Amino acid sequence: MKSRVLKWSLYSGIALISAVVVLGFVWFRNLRNVHRHCIKVAGSAFRDYAEAHGGTLPFHTNGFGDAMLLLVKEQQLPGVAWICGPGDDGTVLSNALVHGLDVPEAQCSRVYVQGLSETNDPAICILFDRRSVPGGDHFYGSGRPIRELCMLDGIMETVTDEQWPAFCRRQVELLVAAGWTRKQAEEYYPEVVSRK
Repeated sequence: MKSRVLKWSLYSGIALISAVVVLGFVWFRNLRNVHRHCIKVAGSAFRDYAEAHGGTLPFHTNGFGDAMLLLVKEQQLPGVAWICGPGDDGTVLSNALVHGLDVPEAQCSRVYVQGLSETNDPAICILFDRRSVPGGDHFYGSGRPIRELCMLDGIMETVTDEQWPAFCRRQVELLVAAGWTRKQAEEYYPEVVSRK
């Protein structure tokens, strides 16, 4: 009787340890995918860039995709992953960087609102995920669909799909208050503005 209890205790212990090891492996494997595209890192890079350029954020005449690449070219970021949204492997940006090509804005998974400086309203969003994904980058694949975004002051925020239309309208108003034409401001939020 004692040996049977001991035997089952041993089997239970081995099963428990095996389950912990398997669950730990799955958790660690998923952890590698989390923060691969951390928008907080991009926010810090934008601030560092502005500090090195008299308060002006990256700007490129060929569009915001090329402007984002300036962060990598000037070594504010170690690679393109930090300016790509969740689910984007960085192929488009990497190819443009390596071959000196222009970045097609429509193929960017994050949108960068270029043409600002540190003197603008800190509530203006400068970088956001083009599409929402469940859990965003920080909890990729779980939870409600959200977009992660970076404000001018470097703060990261999240916006749900339900909040997105109101957020976009507010951002358009902030850009207009900063001196942009309404048309210029609305170009960054076309899918919401067109549904007014």
